[in-house]
Amino acid sequence: MIGRKAMAHISPLFLVLLSLGFFFATYNLLTLVIHNRATTALVDESGRHLLSDPIIEMPENVRKPKNAKSPFHVALTATDAPYSKWQCRIMYYWYKKKKDLPGSEMGGFTRILHSGSPDNLMDEIPTFVVDPLPAGLDRGYVVLNRPWAFVQWLEKATIEEDYILMAEPDHIFLRPMPNLAHGDYPAAFPFFYIRPAQNEKLVRKYYPEEYGPVTNVDPIGNSPVIIKKDMLEKIAPTWMNVSLKMKDDPETDKVFGWVLEMYAYAVASALHGVQHILQKDFMLQPPWDLETTKKFILHYTYGCDYNLKGELTYGKIGEWRFDKRSFLRGPPPRNLSLPPPGVPESVVTLVKMVNEATANIPHWDSEKI
Repeated sequence: MIGRKAMAHISPLFLVLLSLGFFFATYNLLTLVIHNRATTALVDESGRHLLSDPIIEMPENVRKPKNAKSPFHVALTATDAPYSKWQCRIMYYWYKKKKDLPGSEMGGFTRILHSGSPDNLMDEIPTFVVDPLPAGLDRGYVVLNRPWAFVQWLEKATIEEDYILMAEPDHIFLRPMPNLAHGDYPAAFPFFYIRPAQNEKLVRKYYPEEYGPVTNVDPIGNSPVIIKKDMLEKIAPTWMNVSLKMKDDPETDKVFGWVLEMYAYAVASALHGVQHILQKDFMLQPPWDLETTKKFILHYTYGCDYNLKGELTYGKIGEWRFDKRSFLRGPPPRNLSLPPPGVPESVVTLVKMVNEATANIPHWDSEKI
């Protein structure tokens, strides 16, 4: 009875304040739980970081429904040199093999030929011809033509897909590839040698402090990247201009060297406020990456040199080797010898896939390329 009388005299304001207190306590507890779950989702049982970008965790509102498909157009830039042609032929062969398999969101394919005129692969590979940079502007750094080629292609071509995968001739599709991008968050492969923070002095020449911290510049190049077409249409002209400015600056040119155009794409993206989800399983690069498990693209940019014991002799020509630069003037022969026992699975897979492609591509050893 006394208790009921005491309750009757409790102020309504007190009850409101008490309810609010319970609300905020519950909210903070749930927020803490969700935050802890999100944090642990970035790390596996061994404590290693998983695929999510440590800077950008993919927001829930841009996650795709399980059954939704977002096809992407595969585009690579190329020249009419034999060295570029044979790589494109192998790349296109594996694209066709994987495109229609379960799990694939691969759409159309375009070889963007920046030599200015058609070549003899036009009937074999879907190709769009664009102009090279004016003579002398690339200063022998042919990769400077890449952003200019994308600018022209995006302006003139009809591209049905909403997303684009920027790829390269020396990429091989290991398995059917899904769209790794999520809405306005493109997907990119993180390169260990692209280090904006360690090169902040140079990066700040093109990414001023008012744009934000240098960590906004992702450790990536333009390839492989899956990105919305309309986003790339905005970034590409900036990417081209930044590339040319970097090449014109002796200090930047000297320090960045052959990866200058990669830094230019990373900076251009940051200037437009675009950050990427970093996908470590996007690609592997033999001989440093040893296994192809769960990877989507094999990038054979490095030479693979081994002795007959299966030991890597990088920097020294091996008793067994595969290096794309050994075939600057023409394609590798069919049926390359397999590596000796002990060589990593990634290198064995590379040679087997090259051999399969060359065995099945018509007129491989002819004057076709």
